[in-house]
Amino acid sequence: MGRTEELAEGAGPFTTKLTWRNAEGDIAIWESRAVRKLGALTVRAGEDAKAVRHPADTQSLKRLGRLNTIAAVAFTLGGSLFALGAAYALTSSSPTAGVSIYFAGGLFFNTGGYASLLQSVNAPRRRSGSDTLEPVPWRWWSYEPMRIDWLGTFLLFAGTLVFGINLLDSFLEGLTSRQTNRLVWAPDVIGCVLFLISGQLALAEVSHGLASLRVHDLGWWIVAVNQLGSALFMVAALADFTVPGTGNLVSAAVADWGTLTGALCFAVGGVLQAFEHP
Repeated sequence: MGRTEELAEGAGPFTTKLTWRNAEGDIAIWESRAVRKLGALTVRAGEDAKAVRHPADTQSLKRLGRLNTIAAVAFTLGGSLFALGAAYALTSSSPTAGVSIYFAGGLFFNTGGYASLLQSVNAPRRRSGSDTLEPVPWRWWSYEPMRIDWLGTFLLFAGTLVFGINLLDSFLEGLTSRQTNRLVWAPDVIGCVLFLISGQLALAEVSHGLASLRVHDLGWWIVAVNQLGSALFMVAALADFTVPGTGNLVSAAVADWGTLTGALCFAVGGVLQAFEHP
């Protein structure tokens, strides 16, 4: 079945959507997020016809579904534990217990980030010359920085790993203000920056260009809620800076409330993600 590509959409160097008319005159649409999350192309018999999904093979769909479930559960639990840790910090004077709760939540964030990356790595590819998707052999890793979904999920996973450094260093005691800022605060800010960049790429992927409002798109809501969570995490991180000389935080209350609300955003995003599956 031949095809003629008519329209490519995306952001910068990344292609997020391709639309073409096949040999039968049907309109076929490939979308980066839809293939990665739903494992399907979209085909319409005409301009005004109802869109019909053309799914990938059964094995690919099961694989994507399992990875989506793992990521959704992990982000829901990770966000919930971070919110619990922040609530504990607001009501308790024992820092060690709160850090332990954060660390447990961080492990779930690591799991969710890696599952998201694996979903991109193992998503089916467009089969040249047809309206079908071609499965790929299972891989634990790949390097595809010119794919917006791979780059976005890689930065998300990298951000969770940097947060892990921040959480491990939080167990250290007797640190000076400079040491705290270097070992605890700096990784926190770097992790937030990676989350924000990842979220911006995800918005570009779902919007096929500059971020836009798509209230009827579940994928858009997931990305938007998570990006709000990332922004709130950044606010919390900036407020968590230890002022040299005084040893006081810029604002402990803002740091805790920013973490609490940002974590709840990720928990909600995880719940929503459970419904975006093949």
